[in-house]
Amino acid sequence: MARKIVLRQLAMGPRTRRQLEDKLRDRDCDPQVAARVLDRMSEVGLVDDEAYAEMYVRSKQETKGLAATALRQELRQKGVADELVDATLQDIDPEQEKEQARALVSRRLRTMRGLDREVQTRRLAAFLGRKGYGAGVSYQVIREALDHLPEHGRD
Repeated sequence: MARKIVLRQLAMGPRTRRQLEDKLRDRDCDPQVAARVLDRMSEVGLVDDEAYAEMYVRSKQETKGLAATALRQELRQKGVADELVDATLQDIDPEQEKEQARALVSRRLRTMRGLDREVQTRRLAAFLGRKGYGAGVSYQVIREALDHLPEHGRD
């Protein structure tokens, strides 16, 4: 039964070992049986937290534009070990992350035409904060973007 539950979960998409353990616990599977099944699934490569973390980071950066801080938090919530999280996130280039923030700001600014500079700054900073970007990067990118808008041109 535990094997079927795990395979059904994996058929829906990749899962971390802890996510699968939680599902088996929710279904009242014997912990020893669950451990054996998950060990076997790990041996054959169906459960691989390292591969999961790499795929998750790549996907969330491309689709949601998440920064390392947000990715770290999400991976930890999914049960990925801190060492794996650190190893996966060490490859993120700060300059690439800044470019990602610039692209997000540029897209979001299209919906904010005509608003006061302060309002735009506040909304963009909150937006980037939810994506995991630090205040330093956020305000630098926002200031650059707003300075290039004709409506906020320096006199």
